[in-house]
Amino acid sequence: MNTKPVVVGFGEVLWDLLPDGKRIGGAPINLIYNTAKLGAKAYAISAVGDDELGVEILNILKRHSLKALIEKLPYPTGTVAVKLQNGTPSYEIVPHVAWDYIPLTPAQTKILKTADAFCFGTLACRNTVSKETLFALLHQLPSACVKFFDINLRFPFYSKALIRNLLDFADILKINDEELLVLRDLFGYQGSDEEMCHDLMQKYGLKYLILTAGAKFSVIYGEDEVSYLETPLVPVVDTIGAGDAFSGAFLYALLQGKSLVEAHHLAADRAALVCQISGAWLKK
Repeated sequence: MNTKPVVVGFGEVLWDLLPDGKRIGGAPINLIYNTAKLGAKAYAISAVGDDELGVEILNILKRHSLKALIEKLPYPTGTVAVKLQNGTPSYEIVPHVAWDYIPLTPAQTKILKTADAFCFGTLACRNTVSKETLFALLHQLPSACVKFFDINLRFPFYSKALIRNLLDFADILKINDEELLVLRDLFGYQGSDEEMCHDLMQKYGLKYLILTAGAKFSVIYGEDEVSYLETPLVPVVDTIGAGDAFSGAFLYALLQGKSLVEAHHLAADRAALVCQISGAWLKK
């Protein structure tokens, strides 16, 4: 593995419109941002509009040393209206924006040949164009590349068939307790959460399954061990991007050869730090 692992994130890049102002966001971008701050060489595959909001995003990514494979398209840059209730966000995601139309390019294929990890979710598949690009890239990934599937369910932009198709590519699944309930209903699972997680791992050949439960706990299932941690008790400003910070830190630690338990502790600590700021991006 590279001393500076190459991590590529595919999908939505957008502005979270918070009560106190706008913040750059999108789950795959938040994830690779955290890997970059920890030491990875991070690439973002997405699209923005040919507008002021798009230019601002590109400038921010450059300032934070994120390599942008981002096309400018004749659609508006993505935005999300974020409402907070006791620090917990709800989202209104604007449709038909630039990241719905991410094209396949030779530059993406070139970078993927060097990728140590590739991160993706369901939301970028809400439009056929970006969905087809994602599946084309998934088929091109090197066998040694870690495929990180942050399920990131946002109603109504998912289906049973889509989740199954993406799970077929995944090495790692990241899911929260609310999303697990959705999967339970979609797939008709019986039994405990633990039994369900083990069944998902076995059925789809996952190396790790990450289950987070907000302020309560997180548990990571490996092929031969399980790590459980209570969520650190911290003063919460908001929880935007906390799960992405968890994912980025865990993935980076794995790429550095850390044990499951070591990676889990780093992930939980970084997520706790993000909860103590407004928005998703720590300064370091």
